[in-house]
Amino acid sequence: MSTELHDFEDGKGPVAATQHCNGGGWVACTARVEPSALVSGNARVSGNAQVSGDAQVSGDAWVYGNARVSGDAQVSGDAWVYGNARVSGNARVSGDAQVSGDAWVYGNAWVYGDAWVYGDAQVYGNAQVYGDAWVSGNARVSPIFISGLAYLITITDHELRAGFQNHTFAAWRAMTPDQIAEMNGKKATDFYPTLIGIIDLMCKDREAQEATNV
Repeated sequence: MSTELHDFEDGKGPVAATQHCNGGGWVACTARVEPSALVSGNARVSGNAQVSGDAQVSGDAWVYGNARVSGDAQVSGDAWVYGNARVSGNARVSGDAQVSGDAWVYGNAWVYGDAWVYGDAQVYGNAQVYGDAWVSGNARVSPIFISGLAYLITITDHELRAGFQNHTFAAWRAMTPDQIAEMNGKKATDFYPTLIGIIDLMCKDREAQEATNV
C-alpha cells in the first residue's frame, strides 16, 4: 500500500499513513495492523496502537495511543480504544463506548452505548456494560449495570443488587452460606464467589465511602 499523509484529527496534523489492505481504513505508519485484521469504513488506527489476529475495527471507530486489539475482538460504531487499553478474545466495544487507561475488556464481554471503562478496570466473561455506565479501578461511579451473568447486577454508591436481592457491600460480604442458599438455592450459592469478585474488582472505593458513612 502506498504511503500518504492523513490527518487523524488528533491535533497532530497530517502524518504518514496507509489504507489497510483488508478493509481500506487508515493506519498510521507508527501503528501496526496485521494483514489478517480488518480495518474498514472510516475506522482509524494511529499512534503506537496494534491490531492483530482476526480483530476488526470498523465504522467510525478509532484505536490509538498504545492500545491493543487482538484475537477476534471487534471495535465498531463510534467507539474509541486508547491509552494502554486492551480489547481481546471475543470482546466487543461498540456504539459510543470508550475503553482507556490500562483497562482490559476480554472474553465474551461487551461494552456498548455510552459506557466508559477506564483506569485499571477489567470487564470479562459474558459481562455487559452499557448505557451511561462508567467502570474504573480507581474511581467511584454510579450506577454500573452488568448483564450476561447469572443475575443482572446493578451497583450504586452504597449497594449492589443481584437479581431481586439488594444489600450493602458489607452485608453481602457478611452473609453465611445458609443465607445465600435461602435466596435461590444452588444457583445463588454457585454465583456468590463471582459476586464477591465483582465487589473486590469494582467497588473498593465505594466500600471505603460506605465505611465512613457508618
